[in-house]
Amino acid sequence: MAHANKDQSDHPQLSKNQRLRQLLADKQIIRSFAPHDVFMARILEDAGIELLFLGGFGVSASVLGIPDVGLTTLTEMTEAVRRMADRLTIPLIADGDTGHGDLHNVARTVRDFERAGASGMLLEDQVAPKRCGHFSGKQVTPAAEMLDKLKTALDTRADSDFVIIARTDARAVEGLDSAIDRANLYGEAGADVCFVEAPQSEDELARVARDVPFPQLANMLPGGVTPILPADELQQLGFKIVVDPVGTLLATGHVVRQLAEAMLNEGRVDHLSSQMLGFDEVKQLLGLDEISNLKRR
Repeated sequence: MAHANKDQSDHPQLSKNQRLRQLLADKQIIRSFAPHDVFMARILEDAGIELLFLGGFGVSASVLGIPDVGLTTLTEMTEAVRRMADRLTIPLIADGDTGHGDLHNVARTVRDFERAGASGMLLEDQVAPKRCGHFSGKQVTPAAEMLDKLKTALDTRADSDFVIIARTDARAVEGLDSAIDRANLYGEAGADVCFVEAPQSEDELARVARDVPFPQLANMLPGGVTPILPADELQQLGFKIVVDPVGTLLATGHVVRQLAEAMLNEGRVDHLSSQMLGFDEVKQLLGLDEISNLKRR
């Protein structure tokens, strides 16, 4: 695996949380994905990605086979965090949705995610049950309610390097001005990163980057309401993180559908090998050599 131990070899003295803080302090934009399962996470780390997200959409789709409409429980999400973080050497940020309830639930979400191995958490201001940020029909809580949740999350974290990302979905409900105002309120309250979800044009992206003087995340969802810009352009605008939240899910679904069609129509799939990893590469990604060496020792 060319890159799987890059984080440990380059920064052996740093914890995952400290490495995330270092990435945020670097000048370069952080290029990230939200893999929908642990195998995808291993592939992305091996390719050289230095930060991953565990998003609600991917977990809803891969674990439950349902859309992201707030049906994933905290227990299910925490277990997904634990499984993924355990197989990574790079930081993982987990989707905390609305905090799964009131202030006590927010505090529990932070504690559970930290113990499960996450290096950070997203917290959003939607009304529960939340919806995917690029779905219609969203509603947002009063900003004061989100500020209480945000302060609870900040006060609860055991490690000050654990990153809290404050997301607002107000653009689709109250307009861009309100979304920018909320992001600034959250940044002033101590959020480590601000996230205005679903700007609807390149001009809106530029304005968000200009008018929110805090580190910011840009969510580049293929087929969503936000135009897709290259990472270099987003960096020039002022964004700190760019993440594709569903790319692994969409790509995997496309290839698996091709496999099914090939088996049904031709009775074989080996001719699609150019679109597949080799079996030896998969064994290496999964750590078979490490397990075999342990048995020999």
